[in-house]
Amino acid sequence: MPPEGRREATQAYGTDTASDVVRWAAFCCVLVPVVLVGYGISLAGAMGAALGLAAVTGVCRVLLRQSERGAARPAPVRSCGHRGSRGRTVPGARKGGRRTG
Repeated sequence: MPPEGRREATQAYGTDTASDVVRWAAFCCVLVPVVLVGYGISLAGAMGAALGLAAVTGVCRVLLRQSERGAARPAPVRSCGHRGSRGRTVPGARKGGRRTG
């Protein structure tokens, strides 16, 4: 279940934010070569740029999906009362109070 703010934003817009980003990136992968050819860059150069943008878009999509899956998982519960084998709660902590002299 997504966090409150995320769920409200998704319901308000009706789409997933990561999907929107990937759609815009795919649109740019098509638009950029067209603009480059329009400005006189060779077709091979424009296709090279398109392939590079498509590769970056694919990697970003994978990372966004992985991030969404990680955010959807519940946070692990940590116990504060457990002590180590020597009875220390913090590395370097000592038993007892101050030592004088």
